[in-house]
Amino acid sequence: MAKKKKETKEEKAKEVKEELTIEEKFAELNDKHLRLFAEFENFKKRTAKERMDLYKTAGESVLTALLPVLDDFERSIKANQKQEDEGVVLIYNKLKSILETKGLKAMEDPIGQELNTDYNEAITNIPAPSDDMKGKIIDVVEKGYFLNEKVIRYAKVVVANS
Repeated sequence: MAKKKKETKEEKAKEVKEELTIEEKFAELNDKHLRLFAEFENFKKRTAKERMDLYKTAGESVLTALLPVLDDFERSIKANQKQEDEGVVLIYNKLKSILETKGLKAMEDPIGQELNTDYNEAITNIPAPSDDMKGKIIDVVEKGYFLNEKVIRYAKVVVANS
C-alpha cells in the first residue's frame, strides 16, 4: 500500500507539471494568434490605404501629358488677346474645368514669395532689382499643378539673387 500512495503522489506531480506545460502552451499559442491577428489587421488597413492612394493618382500620367496642351492654350490666349466668348477660350475653359473635376488644381502664383523647393523649381537666377526682392521669385516660366494635394508638376520659376 505504501507503494501505491507514492505512485499516486508521483502521478499527481506529473499531472500538475503537464497541466502547467499545457497552460503555458495555451498562453503561448494564444499570444501568437493575437499577434498574427493584429498583423493581419494592420496589413488590411495598409493595403486599403495604398489602394485609395492608387485610385486618387491613377490618371496622373494622362493628366501630366495634358498639361502642356493646357499651357499652350494659355499662351495662345495671352498672345492673341482673345475675348471670353471666342472659341479658343471656350475650349480652354471646358478642358480646364474637366481636368479640375478629376482633381487637377493649379498652384497659386508664387511671384514675390520666397522660393519653396517643395512646390517650386528654380530654373535660373537673375540679379535682384531691389534689396527686398533678394531670394524671392521674380517670374513664373511654367505653372505648377497638384493632383489631389500631390504635386505632379513643380512650378518652374526665376529667382532674384544678390
